[in-house]
Amino acid sequence: MNSRPGVVVAIAVFLLIGSPKASFAAEPFDLVIRNGRVMDPESGLDAVRQVGVRDGTIAAISEEPLEGLRILDATGLVVAPGFIDLHQHAMDEESWRFKALDGVTTAFELEVGAADVDRWYADQAGRRPIHYGVSVGHIKVRMAVMGDRPSFLPGADSGAATRRASEAQMEAIRSGIEKGLRRGAVAVGFGVAYTPEATRLEIMEMFRAAEPFGASCHVHMRQGGRLEPGAIAALQELVAAAAITGAPLHIVHLQSTGKRVTPALLKLVAEAQANGLDISAECYPYTAGMTDIRAAFFNPGWREKFGLDYGDMQWGATGERLTEATFRKYRREGGLVIVHANPESIVREAVAHPSIIVASDGLKGHPRNAGTFCRILGHYVREDRALELMAALRKITLMPAQRLEKRVPAMRKKGRVRVGADADLTLFDPRTVSDRATFTEAFRASVGVKHLLVGGRLAVVDGVLDEGLKAGRPVRAPVSP
Repeated sequence: MNSRPGVVVAIAVFLLIGSPKASFAAEPFDLVIRNGRVMDPESGLDAVRQVGVRDGTIAAISEEPLEGLRILDATGLVVAPGFIDLHQHAMDEESWRFKALDGVTTAFELEVGAADVDRWYADQAGRRPIHYGVSVGHIKVRMAVMGDRPSFLPGADSGAATRRASEAQMEAIRSGIEKGLRRGAVAVGFGVAYTPEATRLEIMEMFRAAEPFGASCHVHMRQGGRLEPGAIAALQELVAAAAITGAPLHIVHLQSTGKRVTPALLKLVAEAQANGLDISAECYPYTAGMTDIRAAFFNPGWREKFGLDYGDMQWGATGERLTEATFRKYRREGGLVIVHANPESIVREAVAHPSIIVASDGLKGHPRNAGTFCRILGHYVREDRALELMAALRKITLMPAQRLEKRVPAMRKKGRVRVGADADLTLFDPRTVSDRATFTEAFRASVGVKHLLVGGRLAVVDGVLDEGLKAGRPVRAPVSP
């Protein structure tokens, strides 16, 4: 009997203010995405749902209507996790615009990376429409230790490309790698093809530096092609370094380095994974690559080694095919050259392989900088049918997030459409999504990405980028002194 007054009071209070759950449900969301086809590669969800966004986070996914301060009608659109690019070089405003219109919400520079990680993040702060992150780069640190002038890549006659490291220099390089990792670098980047005098022991020592930090090693292999030692030997070197040190390995643009040996490389990667090694690989969906014409890649003997000739190269600035004379001219001047080296059949096999992540290797003057992700969805899913849509989304959202999340906890909330995940979302029309950039007209934005949410903020609305919105935030591993 003594408890009844308390019960009556409790019921009265409940009726007056409602339950906490009811109160939360009644509060409108910042944004509601209505009637979109929600596709989540992690759970397999593929159904029409309503998505409620609050404070930059996915707060609800419902079959029932939701109320929001702003409503976005997604009828006929796919609502996917924001695309994640593990391999972006170009850092100018136009290139970041292309990334957003290609559906990318987070882009990383993980191959070349940076020597001074703190400075790199400071330079990007408040300037980007999408999220950003960087590795500590073996190339960059080696250039600094060898006394080279700052540049994107070392020239063929630079110290980083031509000199073997002494014991003291190797220790200095390792120290620079470890400092970058302490300062929150997402991974360790390598371009062994650009530093050919970096010995196998040196590369293994840098893997050893990465392992205690749980940092993946993103590597442009030492050499490619069929001639021995070629792409097979280059991959074996890296698999051995990963197996011995325990450091995770990620092979960048496998099809570009492998060329016609790519099918064998794909088999080796899959077998290494099946045997328990933490190895992943990426490709971009184009038949030509791009690099600096001054790189050691083009040292004498390159035509025989790679089975290429001058006419297989296209000058990035003008689109002209090279001759021996123009090759020598541009080699002296320096700049980016497109290298036509792969048949479409090789690219298609790499894109469709279940072990392969898609990443752009974005550089100005190459169509991959603007069109990589919409090309996957338009050409390889809708037109060529090399991939099912969910499998393609997995390669450009969940798989890249999973590659980094061991070291970077923030990535556990990206690459998914689920309650509690970051509201980084790409809404695209599967009937029209397509790349438009070509090898002769590389500066053409993709189409079909209707809306883009970056941290819950609308960066793209009806296919138009909000140029004034700098919603991008740093994605960084834990920082220590």
